[in-house]
Amino acid sequence: MIDPSEPLTVQVEKQAKIIKALMERANHRHELGGSAYSLFQSAVTLQGKVSEKTRDLERALTTLGRASYRLETSEVERAQSQQSLTDALESMDGGFALFTAGKLRVFNDFFKSLVPGVGPLIQPGLSLAEYFRAVAASPDIVPQNEGDRQKLSSALLSPGGSAPPPFVFALRNDRWFVISYRRTRSNNTVVLQTEITSIVRSNRLEKNRLIDAQEHFLKAAFDNMPQGVCTFSQDGTLLIRNTRFQNLLSLPFTLTQVGTSFGQIIEHLNERVLIGAFPHESFDGLMRFLRRAGNLRLRERHIDGPVLDIDIRPLPDGGCIVNVMDATVESQTTEQLENRVRLRTQELTEVNSALLRQHEQQARVEEDLRVAKAEVEAAMSSKTRFFAAASHDLLQPMNAAKLLISSLSEMAQDTDMARLVARLDSSFHSMESLLHALLDISRLESTDIKLVPSDFALDGVLQTVAEDLGPLASEKGLRLTVVPSKVWVKSDRRYLVRSVQNLVNNAIQYTETGRILVGCRRRGDRVVLEVWDTGIGISKANQARIFQEFTRVNASAKAGFGMGLGLSIVQRACAHLGHPVRVRSKPGVGSVFSIELPVVAPSEAGPEAQAAEAAETDFDLIVLLVENDPGVLFAMTQRLEGWGASVLACASTAEALALFDDIDMAPDIILADYQLDNGETGIDAILALRERTGIDIPAIMITANHEDTLKEARVRHNFSVLMKPVNLARLRPLIDWKTRRARAAE
Repeated sequence: MIDPSEPLTVQVEKQAKIIKALMERANHRHELGGSAYSLFQSAVTLQGKVSEKTRDLERALTTLGRASYRLETSEVERAQSQQSLTDALESMDGGFALFTAGKLRVFNDFFKSLVPGVGPLIQPGLSLAEYFRAVAASPDIVPQNEGDRQKLSSALLSPGGSAPPPFVFALRNDRWFVISYRRTRSNNTVVLQTEITSIVRSNRLEKNRLIDAQEHFLKAAFDNMPQGVCTFSQDGTLLIRNTRFQNLLSLPFTLTQVGTSFGQIIEHLNERVLIGAFPHESFDGLMRFLRRAGNLRLRERHIDGPVLDIDIRPLPDGGCIVNVMDATVESQTTEQLENRVRLRTQELTEVNSALLRQHEQQARVEEDLRVAKAEVEAAMSSKTRFFAAASHDLLQPMNAAKLLISSLSEMAQDTDMARLVARLDSSFHSMESLLHALLDISRLESTDIKLVPSDFALDGVLQTVAEDLGPLASEKGLRLTVVPSKVWVKSDRRYLVRSVQNLVNNAIQYTETGRILVGCRRRGDRVVLEVWDTGIGISKANQARIFQEFTRVNASAKAGFGMGLGLSIVQRACAHLGHPVRVRSKPGVGSVFSIELPVVAPSEAGPEAQAAEAAETDFDLIVLLVENDPGVLFAMTQRLEGWGASVLACASTAEALALFDDIDMAPDIILADYQLDNGETGIDAILALRERTGIDIPAIMITANHEDTLKEARVRHNFSVLMKPVNLARLRPLIDWKTRRARAAE
C-alpha cells in the first residue's frame, strides 16, 4: 500500500491515513462487540498495531529528516556549482551557450553582447533555429558575407547529423568572429562564439608586408631579367617595361613612359635602331596577326651590331607582351656552325664523290667478276657437257668390249686363251675404273651437280661391294669380309656405293697380305660404315693429303694400276652429301676409313634391291634390244643369247616397230639405249612399242646420262635405269625380276 520510492512526506501521509482508518474500525467493532472480553481483545490488538505503526512512523520521520538534510546540502552544492559554472562561463574569452532540447538553457554575457542586434533576443528558451536566423539577419554583419549568412541560416543540425565547419563573420568597425557548434553525447548543442579580430588584423599586416616584399622582389627580378619585357594594353599603349627592354632597343626615356603608343616606338625602331623594318607598324594590324597566328617571332639586327630575337604574344585582356633577347652569341654560334656544316658538307661531298667513283669502280670489278664467273660456269657446264658426251662415246665401245670379253671368257674356258683373256679382262677393268674415276670427279666438280638422297638399306650396298670386289681380293690372295647390316640410311645410293667401292678397292691395292673387313657401328641416330685393312698404313703427315687428286702414299709399292683418285672421289661425294669421312692408320699395321651416315626408319625394299636377290636361271624370253652403236648391239646380242634369250636387235624406233609387225608378238622386255640417232631417245622407243602393242611392256634404259630429267622420266614411265658400262651381274637378275613381276601381274 505504501511505495518506498515515493517521497517521505507522501509515505507519512499515507501511514497516517492508514492508522486513522484502523482506529475508526476498532471503535466501530467496540460499539458492535457485545462482550467485554472481545472489546479488550480488540483493544489489545489495536494497541499492538498502533505501536507497530508508531515505530514505523518514527523510522520514516527519521529517514525523512536525513533525506531533508541531504536535500538541503545538495541545494547548497548545486547553488555553489551554479555559481562556479556562471563564474567559469563569464571568465571565458568567447561566447558560450548550451541548448537543451533545442532551447537555450545556459549562456554567458559575451555570448549575448557579441552581436549587438541579437543581444535582446538571447534569453532562456530561445530556440537554436531562431538564434541562427537572428545572427544571419543581423544588420551588424557586413554585406560582403551574404553567402555566409545564407549558409548559417540553413545550417540547422538534423538529429544525428554531423556539425558543419565553423563560420567566420565580419562585424562593423572591422571586427571578426567565428561561430562553431557541436552536439554533446546527451543530444544537447553547445554554441561557441570566438572573436578573431586581433588574428585577422595581424594576418592582414603580415599579408601586406609579404605583398610589399614580393612586389619589391618581383620588381627587382623584372628589372634584372636578361631579356627585355614590356606589355601593351588593348588600346596599344605601354603599360610596364623593364630596364633591359629600354637598353636592348636603345629607346629614349620619353618613349619608355607609361602611355606611350605602340606606333611611336615602332617608328623610332624602324628609323634609328633596326636595320630591317618591323613588319607591323599599326597595333591593330599586329593584334589581327596575333589572333590568327598565335605569336610573332622575329630576328632583327641592331644598327650597332647585336642580333635581337623579338617574340610577341597576345594577352587575355586584348593587349600583348613583348620579349626581346640578345641573340648575338647564338647567331655567331649558328653562323660558325653553318660555316662548319658547309665545310663539312663540302668535305662529305668530295668523300661521297670519291666513294661514288670507288663504288663505280667496284661495280665494274664486280661486273667483271660476274662475267668471269659466268664464263667459268659456262666453261664448267661446257666441260660437264663434254664429259657427258665423251662418257657416252667412250662408254659405248667399252660397253661393247666388256660384253665381248665376257663372251670371249666363256668361249676360252679350258683353253690356252683363258689366261690371256683373263689378263685382258683385268687390264680392261683397270681402264674402266680409271675412266669412271675421271668422270666422277668431273661430275662432282660441276656447278649444277644434284645428288638425290633417298632411304635404303645398307645391306644392298654392302652386298654389291662384296659381289663386285670379292673376286679382285681373291685374285690377290686377300680375304674380303663384309658384315651384313639391316640398318637403313639416307644418302645417294649410287655415290655411296661408289665411295665404299673406292675405299675397299684402295684397301685391296695397298694390302699385300691379311684381310679386309667392311662393317657398321651404331652410334645413336648415326651409323659409321668402316673399312679395315692390314695394309702398309699411312703416316700422320700423309693422312692430311691422301684425299687430294693423284696422291699415292707409296708410289714404289706394288699398288696395281691406281692413279690416286679413289679417296678424292670419296671426299668430294661425301662432302656434297654431308657425310663426315675420317681415317685412322698406323704404318705397318693397317688403316681404318669410315663414313658417318644418318639412320632412318626402314621401309619397303626397292626393285633394284629385290632384283639383286633374284635367282639366275636360263632365260626363255623375247628381248627387244634398241641400240644405235653396232658394236654394242652385237656384243649385247651375243651376251643375251648366251643366257638363252631370243633377241630382236634394232637401231631405232622405226626398226623396232617393224620387227613387232613382222612377228606380231609383244616382247617380254625392252632394253633400250637412251641416246639414239636423229635426236631419238630410248624413251620414245619404249612408249611407241607400248602404244603399238597396248601392253605396259617391262623396260630397262641403258645409258651414261646422269641428268635429273631421266630420273623423273623413269618414275613417270615406269622403267628401270642401268648405267654404262653395264654390270652383267646386275643386268641378269634385274631382267628376271621385271619379267617375273609382269607375269605375276597377268
